[in-house]
Amino acid sequence: MPSETTSTPTASGQVGRPVIRRVLIVAGATVAAVALWALAGPVAGVGLTVRLGGAVQPVGPGAVAGASLFAGLAAWALLASLERVMKRPGRTWTVIAVVVLLLSLTGPLGSAVGTASTVALSGIHLIVAAVLIPGMGRTARGR
Repeated sequence: MPSETTSTPTASGQVGRPVIRRVLIVAGATVAAVALWALAGPVAGVGLTVRLGGAVQPVGPGAVAGASLFAGLAAWALLASLERVMKRPGRTWTVIAVVVLLLSLTGPLGSAVGTASTVALSGIHLIVAAVLIPGMGRTARGR
């Protein structure tokens, strides 16, 4: 008797859609963060600097892109993990994401050098969250 493999029927066009959406959300958050860095730094002339261990260091586009990408991928991993163990993971993920955002703001609020740098770096954190939180939240299974 020949064996046949069947796939579970899905709504038309839904195969892989959450993955594609999540990739675009992570990429969008990273691009938005680097764009804000460029507007604040090179365009507006704000010196984006932080004090680390007593030394003042500039915050460059690579650091902004890397941190934003890391945040996006971590958000995705957390959501995927919650989707495996919870019936409705979206709300739990959103609460955790907002708490992580608030904790992340302690970085620029505590170590940025100068008011303009504090505002710009806080804005970068907020713009990443503004893309990731509603974007990823909408992709959650069983919202």
